[in-house]
Amino acid sequence: MSMSRKWSRDRRCTGSGFSLVDLLATCAVIATVSAIAVPAITNSIEGQRLGMETRAVERELQIARLSAVQSNQPIRVRFNCPATGQYKRVELLGTVNTPAADDSDSRAGVRCAYPYPSTDRDPLTRPNNDGPKMTLNPKVTFSQVQTLEFWPNGTVHVASGSNPWPLIGSTPVTLTLTKGTSTKSITVNSLGKIQLQ
Repeated sequence: MSMSRKWSRDRRCTGSGFSLVDLLATCAVIATVSAIAVPAITNSIEGQRLGMETRAVERELQIARLSAVQSNQPIRVRFNCPATGQYKRVELLGTVNTPAADDSDSRAGVRCAYPYPSTDRDPLTRPNNDGPKMTLNPKVTFSQVQTLEFWPNGTVHVASGSNPWPLIGSTPVTLTLTKGTSTKSITVNSLGKIQLQ
């Protein structure tokens, strides 16, 4: 008996390998698991993106507070400025009692358009502590925001229409970011404590 005949006969007899039914059953199991897992993974990724954007806003608030203390100048964080989904840290040009014209809410777009870094490097002319214009992921929006003002003593004040802006009351200010049906919040109290919710 030749070697090739013996090998082919042994192969037929062992019955090893996959049949078409085995292959189709495996494909069906993989398809079922994928159909269940893909939406969960997608929701997880979307939640992570919203979390990243929320942490970026929280970080900018922390930097604004530290900049106000370090520079001994009030710093505002303006949201949806100069456009929807953008935010910027801006130094108060006037004083808390008599803000400059560009500090007013009606001129917020002009103020948010100031270049970063400043073209004027003279430390005696302001602003010296503006931050870069930050932009949210296009699918993330601010659904509830207020302009916050961080003072050099670390306290936080909120826009009210009168000067100086009043200290945040006993109820913290809540900033809400939304992506689809998911929301994340940041709370800021009067002492400058910033927390992710």
